[in-house]
Amino acid sequence: MTDTLQKFMFENAGVRGELVELESSWQQMLSHKVYPKAVQTILGELMAASALLSANLKFNGTMIMQIHGNGPVKLMVVECDADLRIRATAKLADDAVIEDHETLKELVHAHGQGRFVITLDPNDKMPGQQAYQGIVPLDGDTVATVIENYMLRSEQLDTKLWLAANEKVTRGMLLQKLPEIGGSGAQAEDGEDMWSHAVMLGDTLKHEELLNTDIATLMHRLFWEQTLRVFDPLHPVFHCSCTREKVGDMLKMLGQAEVESAIAEIGRLDINCDFCGKHYGFDQVDCTQLFVAKTLAEGTVTPTEIKH
Repeated sequence: MTDTLQKFMFENAGVRGELVELESSWQQMLSHKVYPKAVQTILGELMAASALLSANLKFNGTMIMQIHGNGPVKLMVVECDADLRIRATAKLADDAVIEDHETLKELVHAHGQGRFVITLDPNDKMPGQQAYQGIVPLDGDTVATVIENYMLRSEQLDTKLWLAANEKVTRGMLLQKLPEIGGSGAQAEDGEDMWSHAVMLGDTLKHEELLNTDIATLMHRLFWEQTLRVFDPLHPVFHCSCTREKVGDMLKMLGQAEVESAIAEIGRLDINCDFCGKHYGFDQVDCTQLFVAKTLAEGTVTPTEIKH
């Protein structure tokens, strides 16, 4: 299974498109944590959308998409970098009981307090440079609508998304109207007509068709009458950037007093990465080292090595 993202452009028209198919990376992500069906579907759609948007990143860094809520689902996070290395996770309320049919609004926005956040975090920051973060209310009933509204309001880009996910695969399509650069009124009108026509073609795509059809077939089926410029395919992969050092930094942020208190109570801190399930163990010696040395003792094991 090789995941694929295919970019294309409509010749002589200011419209670009992308199709993405995530099967291997999606299966790897699901192998680390079991989610209710409704959460799995929405997280899969968010993962496809993240790959589609990250493919246009013009900096060496990571895009982080988050949906925060105060319902049964507290948080959904997808991270994807410029090399299309992707990971995702969701956090549910402790008492969450989630039915298969529940929607994005019911899961995270039932009380109107849901938020959508996009963070662009460069790898090589200049002195004093901070990550860019856009935070908006959760405006829309689906992942696609939420992102379309964000892109229009925050980036002034007309964007349309079609997303679908199940337990096997997540697929998505993006169409985006490129900004007008000069040109006459007639050219602008032609560009608007082409954008409307492209969206109309996209709207013929049915949810089940998107779930059950590979992206090469979809592109031909939707746009066979159009002249397209097709680029070399890209290949997203599942990748988790967690390290023992990062987990140690997180513990240091809690403060020495709190860490020592926890060690005194339970004798050992065992932390699992929310994204990949990797286990990190810190005993009393490890925790002492956190606050007196820059290096950490080795002590990671993969999930399959953990003894229960």
